[in-house]
Amino acid sequence: MSQESTIEPTTGQARRTGEVFAAFLRLGLTSFGGPTAHLGYFREAFVEKRKWLSDRAYADLVALCQFLPGPASSQVGMALGLHRAGPLGMLAAWLAFTLPSAIVLVIFAFGADALLGQGATGWLDGLKAVAVAVVAQAVFGMAKSLTPDAARATIAVGVVVAVLLLPSALTQIGVIIVSGLIGLFFLRTEATTAGDDALHIRLPKWFGVACLVVFFVLLFGLPALYLATGDSTLRLVDMFYRAGALVFGGGHVVLPLLEAEVVQGGLVGQDAFLAGYGAAQAVPGPLFTFAAYLGAVTNEPPTGVTGAAIALVAIFLPSALLLLGVLPFWEQLRANPKMRRALTGVNAGVVGLLGAALYSPVFTSGVTSIMSFCIALVAWLALAKWKVPAWAVVIGGALLGAILL
Repeated sequence: MSQESTIEPTTGQARRTGEVFAAFLRLGLTSFGGPTAHLGYFREAFVEKRKWLSDRAYADLVALCQFLPGPASSQVGMALGLHRAGPLGMLAAWLAFTLPSAIVLVIFAFGADALLGQGATGWLDGLKAVAVAVVAQAVFGMAKSLTPDAARATIAVGVVVAVLLLPSALTQIGVIIVSGLIGLFFLRTEATTAGDDALHIRLPKWFGVACLVVFFVLLFGLPALYLATGDSTLRLVDMFYRAGALVFGGGHVVLPLLEAEVVQGGLVGQDAFLAGYGAAQAVPGPLFTFAAYLGAVTNEPPTGVTGAAIALVAIFLPSALLLLGVLPFWEQLRANPKMRRALTGVNAGVVGLLGAALYSPVFTSGVTSIMSFCIALVAWLALAKWKVPAWAVVIGGALLGAILL
């Protein structure tokens, strides 16, 4: 009897961890289009298809990750893995979503340019068109549940206008704060219920505090250690850790910071940096995996596969520490009536952020001709009405792009 009770949780944990890994590996292989598109893929996979959590809980999680430094889509993915299968699920989600693009970029760093093909613009354009459909599906779906009345729809539209007219990471943070304040003082919220609306995060609060302490110790301690020792490995860890810890907005926002560190710091040439950036645009998964390429091509040790692994872990580590530091307090915070009102406004603001991203850069880069618009339209029809799996739509869009664009 006792043996069965010991084996069953272990078996269930392994099954859930494997489920998380398989789901995120599929996304890691097919999620083209950047962080906003990733959030659309995640919603389709985990809210609509698998029903791991509710639309409201997902929107709250997206809102939280918008506040935290680092790659928002990767943080959402890590939190979903943690929610489903605990710490091992979090690790499985990150590995499965991150490694496909990181491996391709490391191979590219060793000179395998043929993987991306000089004439591969057609299928890339097709994938960009599919991203338009994926993001549109996410925006429309979230708007239906999160901006059902005039007040919240007004917040969302106001955010779209502000972000498009004043595009910057500071604007994105500012509109989320303003949306929360409007929600706190002017919106009423519905009663919350436990169950599917909750994130199942079973981490003690002391562990969260410890992760936040480690985050700040590394942020301030790594530069001091490098200055004291001059160790090149510490230099690499410090550069990529700071890049992951200090950038808000994720994605392309990290590029100037990385350029300042590795190019101006003399570790990577400008041409190599730009070549790797171009390759990063052509692979699925998070743009932060560009760090693996940079770690592989640095001109002082550690370099190659070792440098790639160090850079990759270092740039994602701050996001993981912050997430683990905040999540043990998250359910208590989001259940608070005042916080609930603020989150109601923030969720409307998140819909606006996604709506702005739907236009720029997703639509402006994905729809460049009548044919690409037609591909985007067919992809949306397949996703929204025919309920075709997102991975199949991605493959179909790439094929159509290769043939027609």
